[in-house]
Amino acid sequence: MTSDSSPPVHQQLRADAARNRESVLAAATRVFAAADAEPSMREIARRAGVGVATLYRHFPTREALVDAVYQDQVVRLSTGARTLLEAHPPARALRLWMDLFADWLATKHGMTDTLLAMVDTGEISLAHSRRELLSAITTILDAGAAADEIRTDTSAEDIATALLGILAACDKRGHRAQAQRLLDLLMDGLKPQPAS
Repeated sequence: MTSDSSPPVHQQLRADAARNRESVLAAATRVFAAADAEPSMREIARRAGVGVATLYRHFPTREALVDAVYQDQVVRLSTGARTLLEAHPPARALRLWMDLFADWLATKHGMTDTLLAMVDTGEISLAHSRRELLSAITTILDAGAAADEIRTDTSAEDIATALLGILAACDKRGHRAQAQRLLDLLMDGLKPQPAS
């Protein structure tokens, strides 16, 4: 009797479904970030390399897809703070996290209308997302203060407000280089001040 080491069919189907879902989520993130207006679900499916029926099987409505992309990005920002701290000194980790935050904001370009409608109806809680993001920033600030790389008289709220201001001012296409320069200036301002 020969034994077949391949996984059962139902496990293969689950793995295929998980891959399809991840492909749709990744494609939707890219399409939303590049779009000036809300893209069609058909366009997102095309970019993901799946049929529209497959997209709707995983995300039955536009709102379901927008919610999944939004929540995925919040998780990436939260875990990104810890991952960056494991690989870099705190000041460098914070600067790299700022780039992640900029990418997160860019993702909203093509889903703003749906996202705002979902906030209005309570389907998405900005308060929860805000807590997660402020916690991620605090994690890096605490590490930076302990390493004497980041000044101690700033808060996560200060950083979040500065990031939102810079990125809102540089929101138009082609202003990425200016945003990068301003984020570097922000980091310069976060260096510990010499004792007087």
